[in-house]
Amino acid sequence: MSKDVATALVAWGNAWLTGHVGLDEAVDAVEKSAGPQILGDAPAEVPLRRGLGDLRVGGMTAFRLALPEPGDPLGLTGPPDFNTAAIDAGAGVVAVLGDRAMGLVPVEDLRGSSYVGVRWTTWDAAPALPDVPSLAEADRRLTLAMRDATEALLTVDDVTGVPPEIADALVDLRDPDRGDHPLAPGYPPRAHRVAALAGRLSLVVELARRMDDRGLTADQMRRRGAALRLLDGAVRRALVAACNSAFDPVP
Repeated sequence: MSKDVATALVAWGNAWLTGHVGLDEAVDAVEKSAGPQILGDAPAEVPLRRGLGDLRVGGMTAFRLALPEPGDPLGLTGPPDFNTAAIDAGAGVVAVLGDRAMGLVPVEDLRGSSYVGVRWTTWDAAPALPDVPSLAEADRRLTLAMRDATEALLTVDDVTGVPPEIADALVDLRDPDRGDHPLAPGYPPRAHRVAALAGRLSLVVELARRMDDRGLTADQMRRRGAALRLLDGAVRRALVAACNSAFDPVP
């Protein structure tokens, strides 16, 4: 949930900041991904729509996506409290406000017996640019990781056969018109293509991690694990690069 809602906030938030959609359309799209959302902590919490409007008045100019994991603080620049919260959640968003920044971390918001939404907790964030790949570099890495991981999965599982759901997902990779397109209007075509491919590969990683290890040797399990780690890292970098490319110069 955290990765999807953070991706949606950055993609649609940047589309709003660049004038391609209105605030209402952007918030509707973000809340469609994970339910109703609020920003801040009680008693200062506000609906996401109002919170984004307040940030814009306060000088917000861009959103950046962070998809970190332990040992890989992808998209983060500190301070430690924000980094820890984002790593624990598996996702974070940096709102750029001139020479300062605010960190946003999604957490599940449960109220009563039926309300399920998202609360964006707020943190101080460093305004420095994170060490993340460019869109072109992330695209190249994703293509190489996809090739290597696909070969490894098919080779490792040639004894028991590839489960149908993974086989279907691998077939989908050949069709650019299939799968989800997580970006919003205004992004360059390459960003849409990279984000869509990363989304489909993310499904492959998720499915492969659920596979039964029975019938595999220790070496096969090691090779599959290494391939999945490589692919997961490339997928996260591709999503970050695609979402953060809204303000890239048009070639």
